[in-house]
Amino acid sequence: MDDAVIVALGCNDKGVWRDCAQALEAALARFRAEGIDIVARSSWWRSAAWPDPTDPAFLNGVAIVRTDLDPHALMAALGRIEQVFGRERGRRNAPRTLDLDLVAYGRLSGDLDGLILPHPRAAERRFVMGPLAEIAPDWEHPMGGRADALADAATVGRDARPL
Repeated sequence: MDDAVIVALGCNDKGVWRDCAQALEAALARFRAEGIDIVARSSWWRSAAWPDPTDPAFLNGVAIVRTDLDPHALMAALGRIEQVFGRERGRRNAPRTLDLDLVAYGRLSGDLDGLILPHPRAAERRFVMGPLAEIAPDWEHPMGGRADALADAATVGRDARPL
């Protein structure tokens, strides 16, 4: 798992899809066109929107992927997928049709020309660490801690539960 490339997915605005689950499944299907192969994926987890629980609830999940893209090229590919899915970047934490975050790229750690790895807030989010612990409980965060322990200790999205 030292070379694991981990992508978190989220949705709380179904856009043109029947629901967020369908939108997230469609996003995963789009990965291959961008040179991203899915190795493992979690189930979908529901949680209240954060930081504003009056926004629509989120559906989240995690995928372990394989790609020849370097971290910056992978982020660009994830951005293209978000754009295809109608992602609009307005106010921070606003409802969104698709949110793709690069959680980790192997053991890379630090500021890589503006790309900070591992994702600086992923370890404190149960809606990221819970799904990751579901498929890779032994994964070690580059800054320390196993996915399952991080999920238990997460302080954000404590209500996150698998569907």
